[in-house]
Amino acid sequence: MDTVDTLIHAGWIIPVEPAGLVLEQHSIAVHDGRIRAILPGDQARRSYRGKTELDLPGHVLIPGLVNAHTHAAMTLMRGLADDLPLMEWLQGHIWPAEQRWVSPEFAQAGSELAVIEMLRGGITCFNDMYFFPEVTARVAAAAGMRCVVGLIVIDFPTAYAADADEYLHKGLALHDEYRNDPLIRTAFAPHAPYTVSDGPLERIRVLADELDIPIHMHVHETADEVQQSVEGCGQRPLARLQALGLVSPSLLAVHMTQLEDEELAAFADSGAHVVHCPESNLKLASGFCPLQKLLDAGVNVALGTDGAASNNDLDLFGEMRTAALLAKGVAGDARAADAATVLRMATLNGAQALGLGDETGSLEIGKSADICALAVDEPETRPLYHPVSQVVYAASRHQVTDVWVGGEHVVKDRALTRLDEEAVLHRAGLWEQRLKAWG
Repeated sequence: MDTVDTLIHAGWIIPVEPAGLVLEQHSIAVHDGRIRAILPGDQARRSYRGKTELDLPGHVLIPGLVNAHTHAAMTLMRGLADDLPLMEWLQGHIWPAEQRWVSPEFAQAGSELAVIEMLRGGITCFNDMYFFPEVTARVAAAAGMRCVVGLIVIDFPTAYAADADEYLHKGLALHDEYRNDPLIRTAFAPHAPYTVSDGPLERIRVLADELDIPIHMHVHETADEVQQSVEGCGQRPLARLQALGLVSPSLLAVHMTQLEDEELAAFADSGAHVVHCPESNLKLASGFCPLQKLLDAGVNVALGTDGAASNNDLDLFGEMRTAALLAKGVAGDARAADAATVLRMATLNGAQALGLGDETGSLEIGKSADICALAVDEPETRPLYHPVSQVVYAASRHQVTDVWVGGEHVVKDRALTRLDEEAVLHRAGLWEQRLKAWG
């Protein structure tokens, strides 16, 4: 009998790959941070002895969720300015607040609050875009959470950097710092076509190719953004990015609510990825991402929450349900964005978009043990006929009881094992008082 670090016996396992597979009364053996075996429970009990052993007969095990688009530190702005269109929200409220308050201390308090919320909601990896990314990287690493930190670039000066040269200089230093880190990766994060000019974008394309890292960018978020681009430079933003060589398998295009059929076909041919943020798009009235058309065209579509300032939560369970329901309404087809597809968007698709598909996003032998345990033996999710559908259409993040990242038990019976929740809430409360007094 082999001894492993952790042995988890569960009522159901949804590995995501192969698609739609559900394993009933199975177990996962974890050793040295990786999945050693997935096998029937009775066989697991005969074959393995776990240093730690958990019996979760009323739980579904799924891969840790991948939140493919966040602004973690902006969690401190949750509810600061609601019920406004995007540009009024940004220019009249968010950008002034950032100019006044954003600092390393702000980034730390906001990122800590976000990390707690995400881990408790079963998210084991997030792809972030914000100022002071080195702070968010430290917070994620301290929490034992997987993170792709964005090397932010924007044309105008902020508290973080004065110009594109300084943004890129700081970003490259951060990339070097985490080059071999087991949890932290990097991606270039030019904010959007309307805030980053051609020169910096061309440099980013060259550097991304040299370093082999993704480019994470808001693209075609609103009709107004597209119209202003046409009026300003005679091109739609996506055409401009194509001309600059950025539309490639390295690109994660976030939002993509304004797509013509010819654009969509060309985008699919490029191998680029889309990050769908349905709830933020709805709240800001930005438009509808044509999800089923993208899927039918073979585009890899991941799922993100966006920041808590525009969502107003970091809940991928809610996002999965909204994505599935919205896609059916937009397509006029109840078969659009079925449950298995949407769960894959929130897990393996996100990992693949970030270049992490060999490491996380599915429960497979040899992969990192990034696991979410969801209690489904509760009134809200019973009876249980089809576990995948129940996870997407009925389950809540509040049913997440345990989370592992790289085999480490980072959420244990709903409690964080590395972070001091009370201290984080205290720091967030101090920032709340400052922003209230300012506003």
